[in-house]
Amino acid sequence: MNRIAKETVGINWGIRASEVRVITSDGKQAGILPLKEAMRLAEEQGLDLVEVAANATPPVCRIMNYGKYKYQQSKRTHESRKHQTVIQVKELKLRPRTEEHDFQFKLRHAKRFLEEGNKVKVSVLFRGREMAYPEFGKEILNRFIEGVKDLMVVEQAPRLEGRNMIAILSPKS
Repeated sequence: MNRIAKETVGINWGIRASEVRVITSDGKQAGILPLKEAMRLAEEQGLDLVEVAANATPPVCRIMNYGKYKYQQSKRTHESRKHQTVIQVKELKLRPRTEEHDFQFKLRHAKRFLEEGNKVKVSVLFRGREMAYPEFGKEILNRFIEGVKDLMVVEQAPRLEGRNMIAILSPKS
């Protein structure tokens, strides 16, 4: 199933209004005409009557080639999708006793992710008796945030969720 709802366009006899405002194939206004009259004009030119503004009163219809119109619409939507950026959430996992070299390695990754425009979810995983000392996790997360503070905004401050302490960082805009 397509996630984007398709816009239904009235074509020829699928137009529900009894009177329509007609625009000819060369862009000139033909005025407000009954649907039968507008259809006759379109059929004389061998083209379709396409409803371009259904919400107007009366609806605006244009005499055009419907296949060409559909093609131009799909090209337009494809072009607009090209310019969209998708933000991903990258996750980095640490432990309360992560060594300095590993910490710096993960910090470099986080900087790269933030520079690319992605969000970063930093998790500190607690095992066994480490749960008795959540302050170690909070300390490592605060050090991590301090290391990338020039590139990000804290979206979610460090908080404990079960056996994990999580912070979410967003890139600065």
